[in-house]
Amino acid sequence: MRLALFDLDNTLLGCDSDYEWGQFLVDRGVLDRDTYEAQNRAYYEQYVAGTLDIHEYLGFALRPLAEHSPEDLAGWHAEFMRTRILPAISARARALVREHQGQGDLCAIVTATNSFVTQPIAREFGVEHLIATEPEKRAGRFTGKVAGTPSFRAGKIVRLEQWLGGMGKRTGDFAERWCYSDSHNDLPLLELATRPVVVDPDEKLAAEARRRGWPVISLKSAAA
Repeated sequence: MRLALFDLDNTLLGCDSDYEWGQFLVDRGVLDRDTYEAQNRAYYEQYVAGTLDIHEYLGFALRPLAEHSPEDLAGWHAEFMRTRILPAISARARALVREHQGQGDLCAIVTATNSFVTQPIAREFGVEHLIATEPEKRAGRFTGKVAGTPSFRAGKIVRLEQWLGGMGKRTGDFAERWCYSDSHNDLPLLELATRPVVVDPDEKLAAEARRRGWPVISLKSAAA
């Protein structure tokens, strides 16, 4: 069996779901535009630059989950999926996932974005396994804190090995390991792959791909 790992934001999706969720809540009037929007943008720019403090960011990003009821969050997320996410899923992205699934590969989406935002997106792609940052819950409500290791940079490797370990496996058991990503933040995951594939890359990853001779593809096309 082969292993196929897919980054989500700006890889399978034509947007960053974490950033867009915050903007959706601003546009919906749930979050104050003046106090939230600029900070959300600043953190996104830090992510792109490779300077993001993930724990500081998660304290900011997970706070809205703790401040609202599960019922309200679920209703907003359904609207978010319809208006922001489905239009950002291309036919090429769907086809790539189906291709690996059709070959019997063990497929997982590996993302730094929290599982509340991304679990419904993984289901939309038909991917059973999601490795995402886990928001802590107590008594059925989010606390605004992180449970375990954030799935970010080298943390993705930690979470990947934990996931595989739960099945009695490890990455070395797979002679062929595919990994798709757009971001230089995912270099640890791409370096673990035997078949790294760079997707619509940021400037830093594009340069790294040229240096290493990694293939570069685009998943941008009309949404399915």
